[in-house]
Amino acid sequence: MASTGKAVTDGSHRSFRVDPLAALRTPHDPPWDVYLTGTVFLDIVFTGLDSAPVRGTESWARGMGSSPGGVANMATALARLGLRTSLAAAFGDDHYGEYCWDALEQGEGIDLSPSRTVPGWHSPVTVSMAYEGERTMVSHGHEPPPEEPDRPSPATTRTRRPPGAGLPPCPPRARAAVASLTPGRSAPWIAQAVRQGARIFGDVGWDDTGAWDLAALGDLRHCEAFLPNAQEAMRYTGTDCPRAAAHALTEHVPVAVVTLGAEGAYAVDRRTGETASVPAIEVEALDPTGAGDVFVAGFVTGTLAGWPLADRLAFAGLTAALSVQEFGGSLSAPGWTEIAGWWRRVQSVEGQDPAALRRYAFLADVVPEDCVRPWPLRRAVPTIGFRRSA
Repeated sequence: MASTGKAVTDGSHRSFRVDPLAALRTPHDPPWDVYLTGTVFLDIVFTGLDSAPVRGTESWARGMGSSPGGVANMATALARLGLRTSLAAAFGDDHYGEYCWDALEQGEGIDLSPSRTVPGWHSPVTVSMAYEGERTMVSHGHEPPPEEPDRPSPATTRTRRPPGAGLPPCPPRARAAVASLTPGRSAPWIAQAVRQGARIFGDVGWDDTGAWDLAALGDLRHCEAFLPNAQEAMRYTGTDCPRAAAHALTEHVPVAVVTLGAEGAYAVDRRTGETASVPAIEVEALDPTGAGDVFVAGFVTGTLAGWPLADRLAFAGLTAALSVQEFGGSLSAPGWTEIAGWWRRVQSVEGQDPAALRRYAFLADVVPEDCVRPWPLRRAVPTIGFRRSA
């Protein structure tokens, strides 16, 4: 379970980069640890609202933040946990798209070589209002148009692949890929990724058709792990208990992970016979945006690092718990400094439950001992961008 923490001095901060896969890397590895694709939104989050906005009135928020959202939430969470992450997405050629591209590529170190900038297409936008531990969101966007095969890319288009494709013709080689499964639809890239040796981690959204038919999730057969929430798992399996649903799902996928909200998570590995149940960490939840994405990122990290099922589940729950203590999706994804800070803090709490400490004891071999500063990587800022002074 060894990893490496590397301190890099940039003049004013010390940046700690932890590689949870350091002990496993070989010269013949794929270039990327995780590949994913989806829609990137510009998220604008208003915070500090005392209550929900009232029709016909103007509400003032005490704070706000903006950051890449949508699939960028998970990409950011994976990158901050030290995984080499590659993302295929469309970006508008407006200021929003440029901001999101720079925040992901320069700020988080995410590979965007499979991505493209679409001329004349505006970026999807979500406005989120957080209050009383809940959120209300309004989104707007359109599907990006396919590139015209015979149309040369403008000089301003930041695409590193030939025009004529909505997605790369074949995904880059990676250890794993995260796929959002859609009832009744299959994504050819998932089968291609499997043929290249990728391990697929599938999540799913609410089935608006109301059918809840596992057979409609055709790409589930390619997945190593499936991570629905409790309601989704019970509806898909026709069970009335999340744990029973997890066991039923292992008839279709090797590893089933069912998230239970405030009650934690439960997982079953059909291949090893392991089961794991981890309670949620009690925190003051300010904004749940992106917590599910962070949970998946934590579980993927632990799986690729070869950790036992219980440790993977505990780590995923911890990263999700840390994320809800801050506002925003990708803004709140924790890095190893936050994880190290939490681990040191809980060990110093007088009267701490010994069982809880044992549950997270694996962190002692992972977090860097000298990682004590606040996370120094550049985050998205509250505004779309400041003008540079001359």
